[in-house]
Amino acid sequence: MKVEQIYTGCLAHAAYYIESKGEAAVFDPLREVQPYIDRAQIDNAEIKYVFETHFHADFVSGHLDLRKKAGAEIVFGPGAKPAYEATIAKDGQIFEVGDYKVKAIHTPGHTMESTTYLLIDENGKEHGIITGDTLFIGDVGRPDLAQHVVSELTQEKLAGHLYDSLRNKIMPLSDDLIVYPNHGAGSACGKMMSKETTDTLGHQKKVNYALKADMTKEEFIKELLTGLTAPPGYFPQNVLMNIKGYESLDKIMDRATKALTPDEFEVVANETGALMLDTRDASDFAKGFVPNSINIGLDGNFAQWVGEMIPDVKQEILLITYPDKEEEAITRLSRVGYDGTVGYLKGGFQSWKTSGKDFETTARITAEDLEKAIKSEQPLIVDVRKKSEFDSEHIIGAINVPLNEINKHLAQFPKDRTFILHCAGGYRSMIAASILKQRGWSDFADVIGGFDDISKTDIPKSEYVCPTTML
Repeated sequence: MKVEQIYTGCLAHAAYYIESKGEAAVFDPLREVQPYIDRAQIDNAEIKYVFETHFHADFVSGHLDLRKKAGAEIVFGPGAKPAYEATIAKDGQIFEVGDYKVKAIHTPGHTMESTTYLLIDENGKEHGIITGDTLFIGDVGRPDLAQHVVSELTQEKLAGHLYDSLRNKIMPLSDDLIVYPNHGAGSACGKMMSKETTDTLGHQKKVNYALKADMTKEEFIKELLTGLTAPPGYFPQNVLMNIKGYESLDKIMDRATKALTPDEFEVVANETGALMLDTRDASDFAKGFVPNSINIGLDGNFAQWVGEMIPDVKQEILLITYPDKEEEAITRLSRVGYDGTVGYLKGGFQSWKTSGKDFETTARITAEDLEKAIKSEQPLIVDVRKKSEFDSEHIIGAINVPLNEINKHLAQFPKDRTFILHCAGGYRSMIAASILKQRGWSDFADVIGGFDDISKTDIPKSEYVCPTTML
C-alpha cells in the first residue's frame, strides 16, 4: 500500500495522500489545496474523501476548498459538530477508497473528536495508522488546547481520555503498523516530538514515554502535563475557523494581491492602521526598513512566529517582501488564519527607498564584537530564546526574556542604558529588535549569528539558571 506523506517544514505539518483504482483520499490538508488536486490528476483519480483527524489549532485546514473544487466528501470523527455539511463517522466505520479501506477509530484526548484512521490495503492487511495529534513520533498530542474553546474540558480530563485511547485503541494494534502523525519536531502541538516523521508502532511502544505499558493513568497525566508551555494565542482562533468555516483562499488572494506604490502604501497604512509586516531576511531588514514595520522573515518559522506575535488573526496586514514573494507570504499567512492582508509594497523596500521616503535601520554586531564589549563595557545582555534553551546554556549575567513574552515586559526594557539582544541564530532577535524599534527603543543592537556564534567565543557561559530570569 502506497501512502504519500506531504510534509511542510515551516509548520512541521504532514498531510497524507492515498489512491487506488482511480479514487483518492487526502488526510489533514493545508489551506492551499491545488497541490492535492494536481497530485490526484497525475493518477487520473478523483478525490473521494478528505479525512480530518480533528479540528486543528495550529493551521486552517483545506477541507472546505477541497470539497468545493474536487467534490470531496469531508469526514470527521465521532462527536465533531462542524457548522457545515460533513460526514460524522461512527467509531469503527469503514470507508472504501478503491480497493483500500479506511477505518475510523475514535481516539479522544488531544480533542474530544480526535480520530485515528487505520489503513487497510487491497489484500485486507492492516498497513498503518494516520494518527493526527493523538500519537506523534516520540510524543503524544498536548491535552490543553481544547479547553481554550470549551472551558469544561480541562487538561486533566483530556489527558485521562488520551490515556484510555492509547491503551484501549492504539496499543492493542499490530506492532508492524506504520505510524503517520500530523506533525514532527518544531510543532507546538506537542513538547518533545522526534525529527523522524514516521515509525512502526512496535518501536514507538518501546521508546515513546507515553506508551509505557506499566504507566498508571495518574503517572501518565502528571508526565503529560509537566513542562507544557502556553500555546500560541492564535490556536483557539484557528480551531473556531476550522469548526465554523472560512473564506476560500482564492477570494483572499484576490483581495490581498494588491500592488501599492510607496505613496499608496503610506496612505493605506495611515487610513487602516494595518500592521506593516516585512518578511525579508534579518540582514536586509537591519540595513533599512519602513518606519514602524515589524520583521518576521519568510525563511524561518514564519507562520508560527506570526501566530505568536500577532494576537488577532483578523488584524489587517500590509506586506513588504522581496519582489515575487508576495503570494508566498499571503499563502503562508492564510495557512494559520491571517486572512487580513490588504496589499503589498510594489517593488519591495527598494521602491520605498528610491522614492525618497524616510526609512530606519537597526544596529547589529558580531559575536566577536560582543566579546570585546563585555570586556570593556559590560552591557546588559537580553537572551530572547526559549527558557529551555536559556537553561541549557547561556552567557553569564544575561537575562532571559523569551520572544513570545516580550510584549508583556516592554515597560522593563531600559531606555537609559545600552543593551544587546541575541537568540540562537539571529532570526528571533531581529523580530524582537523590530518590535522594540516600533515602540521607541533605539540604544541597542542584536548579535548576528546569535548563540550559535557566541558559543564559539571565549565569552563566559553557564549551564545553570541565573537567579533572575526575567527583566
